[in-house]
Amino acid sequence: MDIHLLFWFAFIALFIIVFTIDMFVTDHRKGEIKVKTALLWSAVWISTALLFSVAIYMFYPGGNQKAFEFITGYIVEYSLSVDNLFVFIMIFSIMSVTQKNQPRILKWGILGAVFFRVAFILAGVGLIHTFHFMIYVFGGILVFTAYKMITSKDESIEPEHNFFVKLARKFFNIKADGNTDHFFVKEDGKLFATVAFITLVLIESTDIIFAVDSIPAVLAITQDSFTAITSNLFAILGLRSLFFALAGILNLFRFLKYGISFILLFIGIKMLISGWYVIPIQASLIFIIAILAFSVIMSIVIKEKN
Repeated sequence: MDIHLLFWFAFIALFIIVFTIDMFVTDHRKGEIKVKTALLWSAVWISTALLFSVAIYMFYPGGNQKAFEFITGYIVEYSLSVDNLFVFIMIFSIMSVTQKNQPRILKWGILGAVFFRVAFILAGVGLIHTFHFMIYVFGGILVFTAYKMITSKDESIEPEHNFFVKLARKFFNIKADGNTDHFFVKEDGKLFATVAFITLVLIESTDIIFAVDSIPAVLAITQDSFTAITSNLFAILGLRSLFFALAGILNLFRFLKYGISFILLFIGIKMLISGWYVIPIQASLIFIIAILAFSVIMSIVIKEKN
């Protein structure tokens, strides 16, 4: 069997097993998920991704380069996921969703994210391979995104102005009951969408918007479909555990937004100059790790004002 095909089968099998454990086997918990438990599961999923990168290094064709691409893409996508989860925390707060009801909504939100990320990556790889100039378009998008992140203040979320929420309200009657994790309920023979469903719509729509940043970012690191998809999906893999871990350690990531903005700026410039100079992937990895570490250290050293 071709080694590329073998790695695809191995990844799919591993992802299904780990994803099932994360989404369903560990879903027996009821009530609040403790920070310690969430951190433990996050460590398990990160370790799984690192072990997969070792397998790529040892057995995949061109593994020396591909392993670095995988790790770099994974770190960038995981960092963007951390920033995105802050928005999810805000959404749950605005929609008054209790911690007991959050895991199931996150489960289906992440399932949707997996589908959209694979579709967007394949489309992006196809565009770059067919129209090479798209690499400069994606680079420009990342530079503009970095500028917006650095200069803009934190934006508020207004569910009533979300296009997909408006669309949902046209098709469904909405029941303002936040004390359930079911997306639909029946009363007097009528079907009602719940607050949980509207929350899911908000999470999915924001994830599509986030993909506009994250997909060009991973394509700047690698245009190989295998490393792009696997690094992206491994980053998504532990999002649910990471979400509940973040709830207890938010103070460690206060300046992550600025670190990510500089990373996106660097990656965008890397894409824009790729026709004249190619920055080695090893140098990119070192820079990204250094920026992330610096943002976390500054979050710890600089005390938060009341």
